[in-house]
Amino acid sequence: MTLGPVDSSRIPRFAGFAAFARLPRLDQVGHADVAVVGVPFDAGVSYRPGARFGPAALREASRLLRPYHPGLDLSPFEAAQVVDAGDVAVNPFDIGAAIETLQGEAEALSASGTKLVTIGGDHTIALPLLRAAAKRHGPVALLHFDAHLDTWDTYFGEPYTHGTPFRRAVEEGILDTSALCHVGTRGPLYGKADLDDDRKLGFGIVTSADVLRRGVDETIDALRQRIGNRPLYVSVDIDVLDPAHAPGTGTPEAGGMTSRELLEILRGLRGSNLVGADVVELAPAYDHAEITAIAASHVAYDLVSLLCLK
Repeated sequence: MTLGPVDSSRIPRFAGFAAFARLPRLDQVGHADVAVVGVPFDAGVSYRPGARFGPAALREASRLLRPYHPGLDLSPFEAAQVVDAGDVAVNPFDIGAAIETLQGEAEALSASGTKLVTIGGDHTIALPLLRAAAKRHGPVALLHFDAHLDTWDTYFGEPYTHGTPFRRAVEEGILDTSALCHVGTRGPLYGKADLDDDRKLGFGIVTSADVLRRGVDETIDALRQRIGNRPLYVSVDIDVLDPAHAPGTGTPEAGGMTSRELLEILRGLRGSNLVGADVVELAPAYDHAEITAIAASHVAYDLVSLLCLK
């Protein structure tokens, strides 16, 4: 029997602690099948800061999430024990130290088989999370939902930033290079070499324009063919959405996906061998009426639900 969310018929959704989806804390249960963990860190950003406040904003927006998912015909919090594991307190002034701390905490949290959905925080945090996933599962397949490639080499000579995690991950051998794909990319680049370098690292690309032209179902089919049944990690930068759907982010780009498209593609991953996920780059200072936070909370809910499927 699982311990589920606070009953909203007894305690109003706007009251009480803002745990993700009003779930129990990790210290309230003996074991968790899935844990939502925050990483309030944004020292790796190259433009607008503020993603360190993303976990708190996402949790606040998640108060309205309900326990039955009609799109997946699933009550995720009954199917598995899901908890909010709180935040990992990382060094806000030392990127290397922050990466080391997060990797250690992710390994400890997942040591007994708990699967993690991590809420950021900037995209730098994907690297230590991928290290932890690969330590348990070997090199993992990756679906990377983002406006940007995030496979650049350095920024101002720094190798660890929110624009470099997936190049580092390929170099470290923690990704299965036969099963990598960006989804939703768009916007200007520094040069054509960006695409050439990305292709050499093993990535396929489904742009936001491809999603528009092909449709959701064809996009899902292409992604599933690419990843097969390999252990899969999904990383979602909320700027994959158009600024109309996600203004509260650090590096917005016009011409993005809708929240409906993103959620339907994620639901199309049902039955895949998902082992972990993150939702990053929510910067609430630039948000309006919680538009971005609400979208991010639903993305996290769908990822949690996929991990709860038997």
